[in-house]
Amino acid sequence: MDIRGDFLPDRGGRPPVAAAGRPAGPSRPRPRTQEQPREKLRERPREQPQPYARPEPPPRPLPYEGAWRFTVPVHESSVHRARHAVRDLLGRRGAPLADELMDGLLLILSELVTNAVRHAALLSAEIGVEVRLDAGRVRLGVEDGHPYRPAAPAAAPEREHTGGRGLFLVKAVVAEAGGFCETERTASGGKVVRVALPLPPLPPSPREPPAP
Repeated sequence: MDIRGDFLPDRGGRPPVAAAGRPAGPSRPRPRTQEQPREKLRERPREQPQPYARPEPPPRPLPYEGAWRFTVPVHESSVHRARHAVRDLLGRRGAPLADELMDGLLLILSELVTNAVRHAALLSAEIGVEVRLDAGRVRLGVEDGHPYRPAAPAAAPEREHTGGRGLFLVKAVVAEAGGFCETERTASGGKVVRVALPLPPLPPSPREPPAP
């Protein structure tokens, strides 16, 4: 049976209680809260596009830079020939070598070629000489077909030593010039002795006007 209408009060005169624990009857309207005005989102300023910066061009190679290689026969006369060829090459390229540095480089070349003539004559038909110039160093290499390299004596070379004097002198000249010396084995079973000596710093060149 469907009962409609208002609930009657009980015997004590109290209004009946609804199932949820609240007095039955018309519900009171909830007070409306005043809506706060929403804050407008601030727009971030747009980043201004940066002007395109042209990358700096790579430094141009200096006029004297390059690498060269030539060979000489395993003969005593090749010492003079190698010295003359290297001196002429560096002079034609305009390499910035002072007289002292040039003399030290040619002395190193003479000792290395002499060692190759003495110790590699049986295993080498020729001696290779490499010269390389870059912005900061002059590099020299002497290659032969003998795998043995005489060790430089640690003491004075004129006492109790019969070999290795040339290498001792080479290391002394390299150390005084602030360079380095190393020996590598070649793929053919021989060796190449390489020396690098620092070149004096170049004066700053005037800046070129920017391209339009």
